[in-house]
Amino acid sequence: MDEKLDFSCDYLEGAHENILKRLVETNGLKMGTYGDDSASESARDRIRKACECPGATVQFLIGGTQTNTVVIDALLESYQGVLGATSAHVNVREAGAIEADGHKFLSLEQHNGKIDAQEIEKYLNNYEEDSYREHLIMPGMVYISQPTEYGTLYSKAELTAISEVCHKHHIYLYVDGARMAYALGSEQNDVTLPDMAKLCDAFYIGGTKCGALCGEAVVVPDPKTIPHFITVIKQHGALEAKGRLLGIQFDELFKDNLYETIGKNAVDMAQQIKAALKAKGYQLLADSPTNQIYFVMDEAQMEKLSQHVKFSVWEKYDDTHTIARFSTSWASKKEDVDQLISWL
Repeated sequence: MDEKLDFSCDYLEGAHENILKRLVETNGLKMGTYGDDSASESARDRIRKACECPGATVQFLIGGTQTNTVVIDALLESYQGVLGATSAHVNVREAGAIEADGHKFLSLEQHNGKIDAQEIEKYLNNYEEDSYREHLIMPGMVYISQPTEYGTLYSKAELTAISEVCHKHHIYLYVDGARMAYALGSEQNDVTLPDMAKLCDAFYIGGTKCGALCGEAVVVPDPKTIPHFITVIKQHGALEAKGRLLGIQFDELFKDNLYETIGKNAVDMAQQIKAALKAKGYQLLADSPTNQIYFVMDEAQMEKLSQHVKFSVWEKYDDTHTIARFSTSWASKKEDVDQLISWL
C-alpha cells in the first residue's frame, strides 16, 4: 500500500458497499444479456422516476469517454461538430475520440470552465450568416458538463438560457454528467435531475466517479431523438454483454435516493480543503463548490507537498507556478483531509 495520501482523482476507491453486497447476492442468478434483465429494467424505472420523465430512454455504458463518443456520434450528422468550452473534457482529456468519429470540436472561450448563452448565440448567428457556411463545419450540438472541468456549476438560469438558444437554432444540448452526484451534493446547486430532463436533449448520470465500480447512465428524454440507440451502441462496440453488471449498480445507486446524497461527503471534504487553502494564502483558480479544488502552487510548494500527498498536476499557470488539483470522493475520510490540511 502507498503511504502517501491520495487526492489525485475521485475514482480511486472501488464501489459503495450496497453495490458490492448486491453483486455478491445476485452472482449465481441467471439473468438476461445486453441489459435485457430485471435489474437493468428496475434501474431504468428508478432513473426515469428520479428524472420525472417516464418515457425516457435510459441505457448503460461502461465509461465516460465511451459514453461521450457514442452519444455525440448518435446525435450528429457526419458533417456536424461539437460546440463547447476550450476546457471541455471531450476537447482536452479524451485523446481526440470524437474527432476520430469525424466530429470536429468547435471551441468557445471558457469562464471558470463555463460557456454562456450569449456567446453560443453569437457563434451560431455568425455561422448562419456566413455566405461560405456550406464549406464550414456545421455546429450540431452544444456540449457542457455539470459540474464543469473546473468543478464549477451551471445554475438553472444559465442552463435554461443555453437550452433556449440551442432549441432556437435547432441544435442539440448534451450534458456530460460524469460527476453529477457532486453537483447534486453541493449546497450551491439549483439544477435537479428533472430540470436536466426538461432542458437537455441527452445527458448522462455518472457512476464511475460517483460510487460505482464502473458505468454511466445515458438519459434521452425523448426516445425519438435517438431512435435506434442500442444499434448505435452496438456499432461502437459499447454494448456490454453482461449488462446486469451495470444495471445492478444503478439499481442500487437510485434506491432510497442514494445517488442524490452520495456526493455530499465529497463536497463537504473538498470545501474544508478549500477553506484551509484560502486561510493559508494559496491562490484558488476558481471558487469550486463541488469536489474538485484547483489552486496555484510554486515549484517549492509542489515539491514539499508531493512528499506527503498525491495530487493532479493540471497545467502551467505561468513560468514559475503550476495549477494543482485536489479531488475528494464519496468515500473520502475526514482524518485524511485533516492530515492534508496539517501539511498545507
